[in-house]
Order: sequence, then C-alpha cells, then structure tokens
Amino acid sequence: MKQTILVTGGAGYIGSHTCVELLAAGHEVVVLDNLSNSRRSALDRIARIAGCGLGFPLPVAVDPRPTASGVEPVGRSFSAPSPVAVNPRPTASGVEPVGDSFSAPTPVAVNPRPTTSGVEPVGRSFSAPSPVAVNPRPTSGIESNPESGLHFVEADVRDAGALDALFAAHRIDAVIHFAGLKSVGESVQQPLRYYDNNVGGTLALLAAMRRANVHRIVFSSSATVYAGDGQPPFREDSALGPANPYGRTKLMIEQILTDLAASAPEWKVVLLRYFNPAGAHESGILGEDPKGIPNNLMPCVSQVAVGRLAQLEVFGNDYPTPDGTGVRDYIHVVDLAVGHVAALGAIEQLPAVSTLNLGTGRGVSVLELVKAFERACGRPVPYRIAPRRPGDAAVNYSDPAEAARRLGWRATRDLDAMCRDAWRWQQWQAQHAAEL
Repeated sequence: MKQTILVTGGAGYIGSHTCVELLAAGHEVVVLDNLSNSRRSALDRIARIAGCGLGFPLPVAVDPRPTASGVEPVGRSFSAPSPVAVNPRPTASGVEPVGDSFSAPTPVAVNPRPTTSGVEPVGRSFSAPSPVAVNPRPTSGIESNPESGLHFVEADVRDAGALDALFAAHRIDAVIHFAGLKSVGESVQQPLRYYDNNVGGTLALLAAMRRANVHRIVFSSSATVYAGDGQPPFREDSALGPANPYGRTKLMIEQILTDLAASAPEWKVVLLRYFNPAGAHESGILGEDPKGIPNNLMPCVSQVAVGRLAQLEVFGNDYPTPDGTGVRDYIHVVDLAVGHVAALGAIEQLPAVSTLNLGTGRGVSVLELVKAFERACGRPVPYRIAPRRPGDAAVNYSDPAEAARRLGWRATRDLDAMCRDAWRWQQWQAQHAAEL
C-alpha cells in the first residue's frame, strides 16, 4: 500500500539510501533535513537512482508556503538522468546485479525488482551524469519533484513551526526518524549539544506528530546502547549501558518512545538497533559523505585508497582477536535501508513497541576490512598502528535472528560487496566533487 513517509535526516548517509528504497517500493517521501552534515545534491541523486523521470527533464516544482507577507513560491530544478541498462543474472535467491571492475564509476539508472520488503533497485554504471542545476531559494520551505514522489523541507527537527507546516502540507502516514548528531567522540566533548539536538529534536518531532495525529514511527537507534562489557553476539535483551553521551541519547529516546506507546495505545513504535553501516549504493553515485574528517572506518579507508588521506590509523593491535585488531559487525547500508522499509511494512502486525537488531551476525576485524578494500580497489591501503582508544570494545557483533523472524529480513550483501560499492562511490565522488 502506497504511503507518504516523513524521513528526518533523509539527506544523510543511511537516510538517503532508505529514501531510495522507499521510492522504489512506491511510497511518497518527504525529507526533513537541516543539511548540517549532508548535502542538498544527495536529493537529486536519490531521484536519479529511483529511476523516475528517465529520458525527459524533470520539472521545477513549486509549492506555496505561507510567509508574513502572503504566499511565497519555492522550488528547484532536478536534472534528468540518462537511461541505463541493467544486466541481471539468476541466483538462488532471485536476480543479482553483475558488473565488471571499473577504473572510474559512473551513475546508474535503475530498474526495480521485487524483494521481500518491496522493490529494490539494481543496476550498473555506464554514462557520466549531467550536472545538477540548483535554483536559489529561501532557506525554509518545501521543494517537490512530483515525478519522483520526493519532497524536501530544509529545516531543523527542533523547529516546531517548520514541523507543523510540513504536517499541514503533507498527509504523513508514518515517520522514519534518523535526524541527529552521531559522533561518539564529539558527544563526549559537547554533551549538552547532543542532548539538545538528539533528545530535544525527538521530543519536538513527537509533539508535532501528536498534533498531526500521526502515530507510527521507526526510530534509528544504535548498538551503542548495549553495555560495553557484555558478551557478543548482542541480542535485544542483552544488558544495556551506553558508555558515552551519544549512546545515552539513543537509549533515552528509546525510553521516551516506550513510555509514549505505553501511555497512548494508538502509537506504534519500532526501535532499530544497528551496528556498523558501511558501503554505498551500487550505482556509485550515493554513499557516505561526511563533512570534515570521517568518524567511521570505511570512509577513512576509502579516502586513504583514493589519496585524500595519507594513511589509516588502526587503534590497537593487541586485542584478544585473531589478528589483534577490533572486531565489529559491518552491515551494508542498502541492507540497512531495506530493513527500515521492512519494519515500516510490518509495523501494524508488530507489538506496540518492537526492538530489533539489524546486523549480519558476523564480526569482521579492522585488518580484514582493510584487506577486503585492497582487493576491491587493487592498491595497498597504508596504515599505522596507534594506541587503543579508551572505551573501545575488543569484539562487538549482533544476533539478528529476531529481525529475521519478525520482519523476514536478512542482510544479503557481504564484506566484499561493501568494499566494492564504497570504492565505486569514492571514485565517483573524487571525479564529481563540483557537483556535491
């Protein structure tokens, strides 16, 4: 059933890939993002991957919004993608995209195919994209691309007025809530900022949802809510005990949502705890694009491989693991996005509050990831061993069995796919920096 979904933080890394999956599944998508750690151009690339408007220019959509002096039009141009073929081949589980190694990736138009959670895009690269044209507009308002079903509101999730205007302009059926600050180290240095943004933003969102009679929410939580001294694999009932303000904001929000659902039976909540997102969309035109120095391992590795960073720092090689480096549960960002769509599709059949891990259930060490990336890019990735960081666990990975049971969801993309897709994105990003 087609729905209109609000995605807060939808221009960010995980949010943007989730928007692609929502559009492919036939939903209307409204993105709310203040672009503090994301880029406006991601929206155009989402529309390209979704395959809407192929072969003809996408129109400038204008949505009126009230201002102090009346009604003011806002809008922007979306450039048309070039059509691209897809080369499917049968596998045991359906159709899997295939392709060769590319010295320089280029963008893809995508043909949809059904999956257990909706429609998942597949494709491969051919021609280079045309630049995205952007028309200046006021910093608040609604931009729409009717051909793609994608709408954008540039605003902060704490802005009650902007939220009310959004809910008045769109008949929202459910919310997927990504918006929030996410650096563990920064949260230790700036805890008040994290509590204000993450917890305060969620409270503002929930209040606006209640005013608009919207009572379905999928929340982007984190494996950082689990106790650091727990024994993996972590299950949903494992001991909780976040070790930093970022993780504590996630746990606080989980508790707020749980209390809300207990107080008002009309609410349905899904809490998704995931581990270490990695990779990029296989088209090569959408991926992790942090502003400044990356906080996550995969973008650091890819930036070293492409020459933007001189070497990778590996924090500790004396852990009780096979190669001495830390072990984590890396999950392909597209698998993660599909998991969010699956949670949304199952929300009516789930209890009032459902807590689910999204992961692969397999731990990968830092050096394993480095070696896999070297295979993907065909060049060495220089690194040096640095001292351990305080608070880092030796091993952390999930038990995702509950998500498989309740959602029918499993991660299907392996470490090599994560590295290939991240490398394709990193190369495209380097070649098209002016478009970002």
